[in-house]
Amino acid sequence: MAQPSSATPDLTSFQNPVRIRAGFRLTFDVPFPTPMLFVVQPADRLHPTGTRQRIEDQRPLGAAQGIHSYTDTHGNTVWRALAPAGTFTVGHDLIAQISRNPDPTLPALPKTPVEALPDETITYLLPSRYVDSDLISDDAWARFGHIQGGWATVQAISDHLYGACVYGSGSTSATTASQALASGRAVCRDFAHMGVAYCRALNIPARYVCGYLPDIDIKPDPVPMDFHAWFEAYLDGQWRTFDARHNRPRAGRLVIAQGRDASDVAFTTTFGNARLTSMTVWADEAPDGMTLNDPPNPRVF
Repeated sequence: MAQPSSATPDLTSFQNPVRIRAGFRLTFDVPFPTPMLFVVQPADRLHPTGTRQRIEDQRPLGAAQGIHSYTDTHGNTVWRALAPAGTFTVGHDLIAQISRNPDPTLPALPKTPVEALPDETITYLLPSRYVDSDLISDDAWARFGHIQGGWATVQAISDHLYGACVYGSGSTSATTASQALASGRAVCRDFAHMGVAYCRALNIPARYVCGYLPDIDIKPDPVPMDFHAWFEAYLDGQWRTFDARHNRPRAGRLVIAQGRDASDVAFTTTFGNARLTSMTVWADEAPDGMTLNDPPNPRVF
């Protein structure tokens, strides 16, 4: 399993740092040996304006001790395993340092014309497996086509989704952005897909992001912890964070991976009949002095 790079960023580049303890444990019932992929390991990430997150310490849990890892085309760490028949448990535990400052709000940012976009962003303008932006193009232009400015457009998309869709289960792992829009019910995965779809329909590159979102400087949510998903839009030369599920700046985002949609960053992909039987996720502020030898505070999901 990949370990943090020895060339870690200088912590002096952090503004208002906070330590986060995060991790998960997944257990599967595997009827016969089954190949599996996992996109679950955060890494050191740099932002053009400074350090975004640094992995202070980490350890594999369960069968992750023997998992092979590689880096995919989006720069994400992927674990690859052949799960043996029987009960298969895999997990990860880490402490990270990130900025405590909430997501920046930059309402004056312009929209970049398509002809001026960097080559590597063009793929994030195209429809993908769960982002059927071509099917909502007319609706996107009717709702948001009159808005001037890039940030203003994407914020209007988030505002609309936050008001139009009720947070709650109802979708499946096969639900697309247009289907979630039509249903009016969405979980964080759906909110991210819908935001990406509207952006792409309006010629704004957008990508899906998954990670941990602990309750930093807000009232703790009593519901069980899960992985979280949000989206990023490419505005004025950088990827900018938007989260239509919460629709307000939040602190403590710990990025695991990003891609075109959830098909690129699913926390597990199974090439066979492995059934998830239990899932535990934790993501909380780590007090000074906490180490991986101390117990985390998981909320059983």
